[in-house]
Amino acid sequence: MKAAGRSVRTRLRDRLAASDPGLLRLTAGLRTVGAIALTLAVLAVFGVDVTHLVAGAMAAMVATFAIQEKERGPQAVTLALGLPVALASVSLSALLTSQVVIGDAFFVVLIFCAVFVRRFGDRGTALGLIGFQVYFLSLFVGAKVSALPELWGAIAVAFVCSAVVRFAVVPETPAGILQRLRQAFRARLAQLISAQIDLLDAGPDGIDRTLEHLREGTARLHETALMIQSRLEDGTPDESTARLVQRRVADAEIAAERLGLLLLTARSAERADTLTLHLPGAPAPSVGRTPAPGEATETLRRDLGALRTLVLRPPAEARGTALSHLRNRLLGYRDEENLPEATPAVQDVFRGIGEAARAVMGLRIALDGPQDESDDTPATTRSREELDAEDVAIDAGEESTPQDEPTGLRRPTTRAAVQVAVGSSLAIVGGEFLSSQRWYWAVLTCWIVFINTASTGEILVKGYRRVLGTVLGVVAGIVLAGLVGNHTWTAFGLVLLLIFAMFYTAPLSYTLMSFFVTAMLGLLYTLLHTYSMSVLLLRVEETALGAACGIVAAALVLPIRTDRRTNELLGTVLERLRDVTEGAVDQLSGGPAADLLDTARDLDQALGDLRAATQPLTHPITPLRARRDTAQYVVALLETCAYHARSLAATAELLPTHPSIAADPRLRGAVRRTVRNIEAIAARVADESAGAEVETGPSIASLLEPDAAGVPRYGRITGRVLRHLERLDEAVVGLARPLGVPVRAPKR
Repeated sequence: MKAAGRSVRTRLRDRLAASDPGLLRLTAGLRTVGAIALTLAVLAVFGVDVTHLVAGAMAAMVATFAIQEKERGPQAVTLALGLPVALASVSLSALLTSQVVIGDAFFVVLIFCAVFVRRFGDRGTALGLIGFQVYFLSLFVGAKVSALPELWGAIAVAFVCSAVVRFAVVPETPAGILQRLRQAFRARLAQLISAQIDLLDAGPDGIDRTLEHLREGTARLHETALMIQSRLEDGTPDESTARLVQRRVADAEIAAERLGLLLLTARSAERADTLTLHLPGAPAPSVGRTPAPGEATETLRRDLGALRTLVLRPPAEARGTALSHLRNRLLGYRDEENLPEATPAVQDVFRGIGEAARAVMGLRIALDGPQDESDDTPATTRSREELDAEDVAIDAGEESTPQDEPTGLRRPTTRAAVQVAVGSSLAIVGGEFLSSQRWYWAVLTCWIVFINTASTGEILVKGYRRVLGTVLGVVAGIVLAGLVGNHTWTAFGLVLLLIFAMFYTAPLSYTLMSFFVTAMLGLLYTLLHTYSMSVLLLRVEETALGAACGIVAAALVLPIRTDRRTNELLGTVLERLRDVTEGAVDQLSGGPAADLLDTARDLDQALGDLRAATQPLTHPITPLRARRDTAQYVVALLETCAYHARSLAATAELLPTHPSIAADPRLRGAVRRTVRNIEAIAARVADESAGAEVETGPSIASLLEPDAAGVPRYGRITGRVLRHLERLDEAVVGLARPLGVPVRAPKR
């Protein structure tokens, strides 16, 4: 019974870890709700009135979510600095309430400064956010000079309670977050393998759905790998350990994605197109009933299940002869003599399982320390020796070269500060016409639509989502306000639930977050005895006005058009792609070792930025369907390029330690055309009048000279490198058509 209970708990934990990597959303929700609940409890003991309870609750929420630093020390310093900022903000708001023009002018200045100080990092962002939100809080509760002492007390209690919850009740350390992210990576890796098992058994009618699950699993695994990458430096004891974990995570990600491609190829009549895994809605390849007849299929299904078991088994349960037998059998597929009798495509899948098992073992050693070696077979021992040699070869890496920051109005924080100040000024004027009492809602919306946006299109989409969530939230607010009536603590309980839901869903859906915010405000209005249907409808009007003012300011004041931003980011992605490809092939050709994994992750980060920037172009409501399809196709092609570049980088880093990989100087010449094509596309993106052309030609493999007997002189590993290079070359040429770059056929 205990084992069964532990198994259920493990499965539930893995599901939660996979759905919320690092439990970051859960922690944010619990920490915020805990801070608010503790603040309400303390203030209730002192018998404060409902207005100050609301003020304390809102201050606790601000003091909690504004702090984004990773280390506990800097968090404490920022929280301590935030209290005087909050007290000064609420005091100035109360003093300027009767001075309408001066008060509005100061609010605009405060908004400008709150955005401008983001250039100073997380602390500047937090202090600016606290200053703005507490000023808004004072407007919401109608702060008066005579009531300032009580407000100061409520805010001070809120900050203290926020600190107690942050550092004592729901503590969080970078190492703890990284540990939970590792668990999430394992869970998502297991989910991807489950999708691959489904692919093995999917019939013609279910292949589309199964393939969509495979795409989602691949994308989620990559997302978790990037999250781990962002936390490595703070969550590991030294840089060498960070690089080791980074390497093992990258190996496991690449091995899992390659295994999916090999399975897809085994189910198809021809080699699967890598783009199929990256383009949403891409047509599924024609598949047969099974990838191989008889015993080979059953063995494949069994071994994929064994691989999933290796991934999921916790360290405490990872000992024993049964698990060692599974591991040894899978690692044995790295030797040709152990492959079962099957078609070449299915044998490739077994090889992929062997490489994935090796990556999983390396990941387990990196994350959990040395493993039991008593039951190792020769194949397992050889894999361990390869991993140990790679570990020794990992060094601290090179220091990154600082890049020049833009200055003046070209600096993003300065431009955003000017834009949001102009938009807020418009929102104040328009909001006063709608309501002299609640005009600040328009300003809040204008402020929010500028947060984490960098182009007019992004602001437009965010404004639309804000208005939609607000409209739906008004309906929910009406229902909830009618249900709670005058029951104060029932209303506060529902407020806590809505706040948790708001923080838990914020990274997933901005519309949902806006819905929960508006529903919560309906309850707060009920608590303040200012609730009415007209107030909630006014909330919708002010929100729409604020979104419109933000869009107008973004479009007319120092505008950054979506096309311009996406072109800039596309140029960055192409530059990173060229760097990874050149660096990997140079090392595979016998050149000096380079920091390829960091360069590959820079490529991934640039591609992530581009994917986010294209959301306005790919949004379902966009009327430009052809443009949407083009944007999705280009991003999918770039993801395909990034996959092959990552694979080349991972193979190149194995070169000094892997006995089956040898440098081949011919590769450097074979990849020149691909690099020139990447540069040609980048030049055309930067300047449409550039006369750059993309060149096609014979396959990469045919460019390598055969030996005297006419047989190409490369083995299985080099053959894999060539396949990655060929697919990369094809994908780069494929980018030319949607981006309008001429394609020149080779001269005969």
